[in-house]
Amino acid sequence: MKDNNHKKNTDALDYHEFPKPGKIAVVPTKKHASQYDLSLAYSPGVAEPCLAIEQNKNDAYRYTNKGNLVAVISNGTAVLGLGNIGADAAKPVMEGKGLLFKIFADIDVFDIEVDTTDVDAFVNTVKAIAPTFGGINLEDIKSPEAFEIERRLKEELDIPVMHDDQHGTAIISAAALKNALEIVGKDIRKVKIVVNGAGAAAISCTRLYIALGADPKNIVMCDSKGVIRKDNPNLDYLKAEFATDRDLHTLEEAMKDSDVFIGLSKGNVVSPEMLLSMAKDPIVFAMANPTPEIAYDLATQTRSDIIMATGRSDTPNQVNNVLGFPFIFRGALDVRATKINEEMKLAAVHALADLAKKTVPDQVNLVYGVNLTFGKEYIIPKPFDPRLIYEVPPAIAKAAIETGVAQKPITDWDAYREQLMDRLGGSNREIRVLQERARQNPKRVVFPEADILEVLKAAQRVYQEGIAIPVLLGNKEVIRGYMEELGFEADLQIIDPKSEEERERRHNFADIYWKKRERKGITQINARRLMRERNYFGSMLVNTGQADAMITGYSRSYPQTIRPILDLVEKEPGFNRIAATSILITKRGPLFLSDTTMNPNPSSEDLTAITLAVAEKAKMFGLDPAIALLSYSNFGSAPSESTQKLSKTVAYLHKNYPDLIVDGEVQVDIALNPEKMAAAFPFSKLKGRAANVLIFPNLESANITYKIMKESEGLSSIGPIILGLSKPIHITLMNASVDEMVNLTTFAVVDAQERERRK
Repeated sequence: MKDNNHKKNTDALDYHEFPKPGKIAVVPTKKHASQYDLSLAYSPGVAEPCLAIEQNKNDAYRYTNKGNLVAVISNGTAVLGLGNIGADAAKPVMEGKGLLFKIFADIDVFDIEVDTTDVDAFVNTVKAIAPTFGGINLEDIKSPEAFEIERRLKEELDIPVMHDDQHGTAIISAAALKNALEIVGKDIRKVKIVVNGAGAAAISCTRLYIALGADPKNIVMCDSKGVIRKDNPNLDYLKAEFATDRDLHTLEEAMKDSDVFIGLSKGNVVSPEMLLSMAKDPIVFAMANPTPEIAYDLATQTRSDIIMATGRSDTPNQVNNVLGFPFIFRGALDVRATKINEEMKLAAVHALADLAKKTVPDQVNLVYGVNLTFGKEYIIPKPFDPRLIYEVPPAIAKAAIETGVAQKPITDWDAYREQLMDRLGGSNREIRVLQERARQNPKRVVFPEADILEVLKAAQRVYQEGIAIPVLLGNKEVIRGYMEELGFEADLQIIDPKSEEERERRHNFADIYWKKRERKGITQINARRLMRERNYFGSMLVNTGQADAMITGYSRSYPQTIRPILDLVEKEPGFNRIAATSILITKRGPLFLSDTTMNPNPSSEDLTAITLAVAEKAKMFGLDPAIALLSYSNFGSAPSESTQKLSKTVAYLHKNYPDLIVDGEVQVDIALNPEKMAAAFPFSKLKGRAANVLIFPNLESANITYKIMKESEGLSSIGPIILGLSKPIHITLMNASVDEMVNLTTFAVVDAQERERRK
């Protein structure tokens, strides 16, 4: 176990160090290639916005990044799970917070670590740098100093300030509480609430519950010594706010007949007996991390009438701060709010609670592998719900406007929602969503080259991240040696197809193959010889249901790798030959390019099959495919044999699949630009839609385009993905990176899930 923990630590260190130290960076947003560009960016052109801002400081929002820049500030005195580790050691956490701001709400961040525990010095430092920022997110500052620091900064600054440790958990848990009470039919004004924990989060949660309608007389707060009582002469002012005069002394006594338990303390402090003493239909939020105050399974087995939430992602109803802070700041920044007030926090509570009651998009259901509907196991939205970005910020913005703290009111709310929806097209969100979907039902994936270190690293990643269950083929001694070196501890199948112990299975596979190919030149002896090769053996594992998918191709050329697969695996109906698509994760979202590896000059019939297959793969991402068949010609402007096969394909698809958004032949710049398309070709089915699936006329153009885009733009990719096989077997490029193999494995798992669902 020690070695495995060491390996996890090494992975974490490598992640933060390579290929470039840290997790966030500053990138230019303006042209800077020419001398003229630089003269505008700096001297002498920069003088103009400086003079404008001197005359009107609000023009900083026009001419600088202030309006989309948040400071994540900490002194490292209360880092989650680590305690008082100091300012330097807190920096990775603050960078991580910045990463979440960016990927969930497109907010830029500078992390600021202040090396002081003195409240006055901290406040003065933040005040001095505040003109740089549009908002300030305080993080990991110990209580009670955190309350004083936030109070003073909110009073003395004219930009939004929020201590997320306090208010994030409060907002998310309050939304969950509101919905849980609605489900069980209880009135928040009457329920008895027990809060276990008296730190910053617990106090802020309790204050917000009171703002939501809870009666302070019905609230009992406990710390590590028991119930916080008014007759204790040593209470600080924060605990005194929630002290009770009821004759209660222990958590066990407080729990009796209570309706709600809020846990913000430590693991395993609530027993089944305490749970049984609660009132009918108890609501239990055991939010200690990583170990809840009572385990989810134990709690639900103890009380069938319970509504349970935790801070963990592997149980229903996760109270996750990422549901709140990115979107709260997004709304506050977009109206240039001078503060985040109680009305804005309550607006977030109601927006999150209301979102959980709405019909969940298929994209979210696919990610989590269940049909989510409002009820006991779904009382708050999921972090990967794409609606968060356009549901929560408008609620925050409206509350800011209504309470008079907005300096830039929004008038066109429909346009604002559209703007919000466009913000996240450029993240790797699609890969994260795909990984979350894979984790819901991980499949057995064969790695025929597992005795190659980089391939085994990819297998380790997908196993440790819960994406797949690797089946490792290769020399057992080599594989186990590498596993020990990597600290990869797992009880997995390790198979050497050449070994004597696999003789019977190998011969069974050979007989299946021989019977299929006996009239096509294959003898039984040849079949048995071929089954010693890993790609043949691995394909048969998938063919016979002993594995669900396969990833191969790291060490061999594409033609060498594909040959055994074509010999063994049947094609899907409608495919005369297989094809491949590659996916690039661009600023606009996923872009499918086909065929990038297989067919030098596909016929019109081949292009039809490819187009339909890629459309289905695009839907696995939750996309509505918009397909362009590409050429140097636009709708017959330069007829040739190549353009005619494309137009023939389009004509067939329009006639037989009228609901499919597909058109061509068309040049790529037109296909990717809805405005150009609408202006020049208003008759096109692609009018108003930027293509997200590109079908190329030949292999040469597809492969060159894919590799240029991938390398020059540094884009994440998935693929190549094989189209037309009856089994989810996919071939990576030679010497692919570990990330690329992990991405392709993730897709293979989701592909296997989808095929299983269709059956």
